[in-house]
Amino acid sequence: MHPSPEPAESEKKRVLLVDDHPILRQGLANVLNTQSHLTVCGEAHGRIDALAAAERLRPDLALVDLSLRTGDGIELIKDLRVRHPQLLTLVLSMHDETIYAERALRAGARGYVMKQEKLDRLLLAIGRVLAGAIYVSDQVTAHAVQRLASGNVSGAEEGEETADSYVGRLTDRELQVFRLIGQGLGTRLIAENLHLSRKTIESHREHIKAKLGLRDGSQLIQRAIQWARHSSDAVGI
Repeated sequence: MHPSPEPAESEKKRVLLVDDHPILRQGLANVLNTQSHLTVCGEAHGRIDALAAAERLRPDLALVDLSLRTGDGIELIKDLRVRHPQLLTLVLSMHDETIYAERALRAGARGYVMKQEKLDRLLLAIGRVLAGAIYVSDQVTAHAVQRLASGNVSGAEEGEETADSYVGRLTDRELQVFRLIGQGLGTRLIAENLHLSRKTIESHREHIKAKLGLRDGSQLIQRAIQWARHSSDAVGI
């Protein structure tokens, strides 16, 4: 029996890597290019160059991190869905999947994998997404089912307020701003990172304070830092 021939380059699924860490992109490219059915067609580190690469290269799949050098992964996913509706998007991120997976799926992603997962889990997710399915972990599925069964959209137990549940009140953009506040960025730097005006960021800060019941900017910064630490501890960063 003769071995099956390798698929032609034109038959391989083309993957665009979007991550702000060059070493990680290089490592992913080396791994994915060893797969007989995949080829990495391009790389990007931020929202603007990712959109340009998607337009120029026409990949089949975009592998996207949520934290980018410029812009935000959730907003990028929304943009890609509008501009390239046939492009499949899979999130590969360090951010806690119980907080971000459902947001990513609502934005248009077809799956969510955390960076601490083993390589075979990522390859499984890529295969399922390319086959037309949605991929999330069993933990995310159980979390969503539990919320639906209890009728509790926030995810908290009745009468209980948790770090994960109160951020559920925030919009995607507000959560982006909240996360960057927790990383120590001020209004000007957040505005530059998200390509928004300082006035818009200040408006988001006010909305966040109102939704979380915070009195002033000091409480906002304290709560954001606490949440950032909680999120890092939850994923073992």
